[in-house]
Amino acid sequence: MSATARMLPDGRLHLNHGPIDVVLRAWGDGAEVKRAYMQAAAAFRSILPGLCRELPLLRRPLPGPRPEGFVARRMHAAATPFADRFITPMAAVAGAVADHLLAAMRDGRRLARAFVNDGGDIALHLEPDQSFRCGIVTDLMAPGLDAVATIRAEDGIGGIATSGRAAKGEGGRSFSLGIADAVTVLAADAATADAAATLIANAVDLPGHPAVARVPAVSLDPDSDLGDRPVTVGLGALKPIEIRHALAAGVAEAERFRSRGLIRAAILHLAGARAVCGPAPVAIAA
Repeated sequence: MSATARMLPDGRLHLNHGPIDVVLRAWGDGAEVKRAYMQAAAAFRSILPGLCRELPLLRRPLPGPRPEGFVARRMHAAATPFADRFITPMAAVAGAVADHLLAAMRDGRRLARAFVNDGGDIALHLEPDQSFRCGIVTDLMAPGLDAVATIRAEDGIGGIATSGRAAKGEGGRSFSLGIADAVTVLAADAATADAAATLIANAVDLPGHPAVARVPAVSLDPDSDLGDRPVTVGLGALKPIEIRHALAAGVAEAERFRSRGLIRAAILHLAGARAVCGPAPVAIAA
């Protein structure tokens, strides 16, 4: 299967190559936007082949050797600061793809605003006085516009990523070690947000709780970088105090990352409850 690119009626560009499905858009002078789209489409063609060549290395736990490809290097660089926890560069793959394509779009171009959305992990560019309103999902099992984050250029946020327990066995495309319905992280770039969201979602947990169903990751995907680590495939009813304890564990992890300057903010959701770390610019949607 070869990479494809097509314009959507609303002015967005849709890029697809196997498991990589991206929607992006830029605002600015028409000629500049057109060139930005051409640059993104050209950069996109080599992403999947490059990642496939280095998959064995990218699935190894960090710390580890630095890969060669442009996107693979972004993945490695984003995940390495979190290597005191179990993490592989694959935790940052979607965000790194988004960052790489945004950089390709911006190369030599004058754009007022731009975003690259890779499966919900989003890289952002904002010139001064520009802003985006980004939808926040509170449950990956039933995605919908539940809240809105207003991102301004002066916030220094270049990436948003969401992770949670919507594993492949429950209709998602990734696995989680925790029980969060959704964890959204705002950071300086999408790859860092992606890696942090994965680990914060893992930390929202109630180890050994009978309501949590888990199976080894390899039983669902023999190629999973998580190996035989138990991933969440089901969650029963929880008491309010249990929900608070699980969210508190996630907030503690998020605060640790924020204190190190790795993330700007995080919004955590579990069973209808929300917890926020940092000055998240979030407003509840009606």
